[in-house]
Amino acid sequence: MLFENLLIENLQRSQAAPCWQPRADVYQVHNGWLLKMELAGVRPEEVQVLAGGNSLTVSGHRRDWLLEQGRQCYSLEITYSRFERTFELPCRLEQRQIATEFRDGMLLIRVVASAAHQ
Repeated sequence: MLFENLLIENLQRSQAAPCWQPRADVYQVHNGWLLKMELAGVRPEEVQVLAGGNSLTVSGHRRDWLLEQGRQCYSLEITYSRFERTFELPCRLEQRQIATEFRDGMLLIRVVASAAHQ
């Protein structure tokens, strides 16, 4: 019974959680922060960036847009599903301080911190 409960708990947790977390680099720069996320194959309209307090959350969905009728999968290594990453920065964030840019499969997020909060 205990084993069954653990299996059910793990299944529920895995269904509720995103399937993958994109890799990211975080840099401190002269006027704030730069986050660089690896999002190859993700369309910009599929990404949402939310800021609140000291947290920055990036979520979205990578979809397999090369689906063909009658296809047979030989090998699948790319994850197509929802994703979400939350970053805690040592400064307060406001939406107006954040700029995003997609470049070569990377999402660049620039966070400009005021002098009082750097």
